[in-house]
Amino acid sequence: MSSLQSVTRPSFPYRVFLSFLERAEGGRKRGPIPVEVSPHVLAQLRKITGTPSFPTMLSDLQIRDWSEILVPGGDGPRPARLYRPRGKVRGVVLFLHGGGFVHCDLVSHHGICCRLARQSGAMVLSLDYRLAPENRFPAAVEDAWAALLWLAEQAKQYHLPIAVAGDSAGGNLSALMALRARDEGWPHLAAQVLFYPAVSGARAPLSRLAYADGFMLTQRLLEWYGNQYLNDVMELTDPGFAPVFAQHFDHLAPALIMTAKFDPLCGEGEMYCELLREAGTPVEYRCFRHAIHGFLNAYALTVDGRRAIRLAASFLKREFVELPG
Repeated sequence: MSSLQSVTRPSFPYRVFLSFLERAEGGRKRGPIPVEVSPHVLAQLRKITGTPSFPTMLSDLQIRDWSEILVPGGDGPRPARLYRPRGKVRGVVLFLHGGGFVHCDLVSHHGICCRLARQSGAMVLSLDYRLAPENRFPAAVEDAWAALLWLAEQAKQYHLPIAVAGDSAGGNLSALMALRARDEGWPHLAAQVLFYPAVSGARAPLSRLAYADGFMLTQRLLEWYGNQYLNDVMELTDPGFAPVFAQHFDHLAPALIMTAKFDPLCGEGEMYCELLREAGTPVEYRCFRHAIHGFLNAYALTVDGRRAIRLAASFLKREFVELPG
């Protein structure tokens, strides 16, 4: 299943973007890494990455409505956005955004959630979980779990199936939610959708070396994110952080895993897919062979992002229908 072959470079839109980044960094291909992690630097980083790639007002036209609400978190209420599609609601999805556990927010992924709600026919709850380094592991995990339990209770009242979905760091959290739901025996998840998830911790696939530099997300940047989020290097093998270290992978919610070839995380998605498949968990895998990390957020500019949302929506619709009972 290895994606380290055939296509030798990203497609044209990604090359233009990478060239822009390289010029902005004075010719360096390793990407910007904050030297000083101060409140000012974090605020600037979050301001930049919190900008959506498509006007939010136009995204709003895709759905019936959305609202800002408070939901339970691991340490008190957390902000969230609830997106409601037009027509019959088929299920509910807890969406967990990416951003290395450090940045991105409800606004950065607003358009993605609107499109996912419209195309899947599901209500989507996008959670503003606590970010690092102010709130380190396992704060984001506990926020996601508390929100999932709350959402499951709401869905139960209306007999709606529930799923989890997320990109990158959010893919990590989504995989952890599926594992924990299985281990706790509730809630029963109909599906898990993982967009280029970070799931392998200390187990480094070949893609981390093959695409370590020059494709926006670099190995050094991955290490920087880990230093912001984790308390100790030993947590890299903690199954509460890295799903590949779970004891077993059977009886999990059916999974859809999508990766980008030119991404150091590509091999992590492949690895997790194999672990699920070998354990008998239904899993579908798709590698976008011309894409780089984060292409989902570029849905307004690239066909890959739009296609990934359509694939996720189709998968969710199918799993919602096939849910027993």
